[in-house]
Amino acid sequence: MSPRSAARLPGTVAEVNGSPEGPEIAAFFDLDGTIVAGFTVTVHTKDKIRKGEFGVVEIAQILATAYQFQMGRTSFQEMAEAGLATLKGRPLGELEEQSEKLFLRKIADLIYPETRALIQAHLDRGHRVVLCSSATSIQVEPVARYLGIDEVVCNRFILDAEGKVTGKLVAPVIWGEGKATAAQRYAATHDIDLAHCYFYADGDEDVALMHLVGNPRPTNPGPELTRVAEKRGWPVTRHRSRGAGGIGSLVRTLVGVSALGPLTAGALGVGLLTGDKRAGLNVLTSTWPRLMLEANGVRLNVIGEENALSARPAIFVFNHRNNFDPLIAGAVVKDNFTFVAKAELKTHPIIGTFGRVMDGVFIERSDAASSVASLREAEALLISRGLSLIIAPEGTRQDRVALGPFKKGPFRMAMATGLPIVPVVIRNASDLAGRGGSAINAATVDVAVLPAISTADWTPATMGERIEALRSTYLDILGDWPQEGDSRV
Repeated sequence: MSPRSAARLPGTVAEVNGSPEGPEIAAFFDLDGTIVAGFTVTVHTKDKIRKGEFGVVEIAQILATAYQFQMGRTSFQEMAEAGLATLKGRPLGELEEQSEKLFLRKIADLIYPETRALIQAHLDRGHRVVLCSSATSIQVEPVARYLGIDEVVCNRFILDAEGKVTGKLVAPVIWGEGKATAAQRYAATHDIDLAHCYFYADGDEDVALMHLVGNPRPTNPGPELTRVAEKRGWPVTRHRSRGAGGIGSLVRTLVGVSALGPLTAGALGVGLLTGDKRAGLNVLTSTWPRLMLEANGVRLNVIGEENALSARPAIFVFNHRNNFDPLIAGAVVKDNFTFVAKAELKTHPIIGTFGRVMDGVFIERSDAASSVASLREAEALLISRGLSLIIAPEGTRQDRVALGPFKKGPFRMAMATGLPIVPVVIRNASDLAGRGGSAINAATVDVAVLPAISTADWTPATMGERIEALRSTYLDILGDWPQEGDSRV
């Protein structure tokens, strides 16, 4: 096999990138097990049990119906509606609002980055991307919005005259052959030839639609779908970055945290021997962040690393996606730095521990006077000890695609201290962990360190304009990632 053909193996982003463009091609994606690790209904059910919305009787009835379904004694519709009975009488709008919050809190971090990359590749080719699932709209639509998918084929609730859920599903129910029929209806409505389309799914019940599309792509397939795929020669892909690997990721993360204690002791020992606390801390900061990442299978591809060393001390500003971005920035800056973080992170097992050792400054964002005082404390620390600072100008974690507005605090500090600003642009951080993730997943994360920016000629009158120009630079870099030798780095 030639390198070129290997690069376009079926089921890969490279294959999609080399495919014909245009909306006459559709890519259908299943939800549970394909886009999201596990089952969204399980997350919803656990949430309802936690809230006391499911009693013992209701749980027993649902389990009994699920068992009958597994034994082939009842239909998917009967099983689904047994669970939906507990929602009867609830306004759909209320359920949608709750589901959106639950998605952001519990489900967004379960999205496979590998599938997300495939979805984005299809969108970039101008294909119609359709989230085609047997789940209900309240499970499916938050995922679709988050991933930028406009087309959704899923099960929907029958509502009464007041917009309340009746506990029944709109017929025909989407499941198995019903899903294949729904995809056929969609294709006919949009003048699409299924022979040119893709279908990514994991369920044994998805075999019918796999047979209809020209590009069947079993993704994390069950035993029956795997058997059919092997017989038919369909390419099988399996993603292991989420789901079952989540426990392992959490264990590895905890192991990395536990290593902080011995490394800190060793670093303090160096400080005692040399009489220089910072020398000891530099041993820690130049070792532990990268060790923590590498122990969890995280590889950093850093462009412009020399820019992190050429202007010191400096204020390093990074775009913020998850709890572990500061580790990435720390692994790049390496030594003679401290950082600013929100006060809530003071109790975080990693950031809080690391911050206390590093003389980090924790800001109470809800108290403006306290925030200003904390920033003044940070300024004094930088000036008196000649340290660099790592800080996120967005102030809080953003979702996977957004770049939030830049707050003025970091830039006022740069002007007050006379330190240059060094932009650190991080891409793919959501592959490592979601916005609220507490465990690190194996991933490759791209980092671009841009040349230092002097604030010597900045004034209060021009500061806002300069900040927006820098934010535009971040957007430019994220939209068109630089290669070695790029003049922007």
